[in-house]
Amino acid sequence: MEKMHRIIEVKPEEGYKIWIKFSDGKEGIVYLTVLVGKGVFARWNDKEYFNSVYVDQKTHNIAWLDGIDLCPDVLTP
Repeated sequence: MEKMHRIIEVKPEEGYKIWIKFSDGKEGIVYLTVLVGKGVFARWNDKEYFNSVYVDQKTHNIAWLDGIDLCPDVLTP
């Protein structure tokens, strides 16, 4: 069984992109523009809010306050 690598670092980038780094050393840019303004992702219209992205230490998901998060399985740099 292949070991699941966790996200260990995230940084917001211009244009609704995030840079992520996995525990195996892989890293890259994920484009999130297709989600902006849709449903809960309408909060990202506030650039300051989008830039507050962090790695949730319990789930290892990419997260924002108020319960928005993205599972590492769907993030492909």
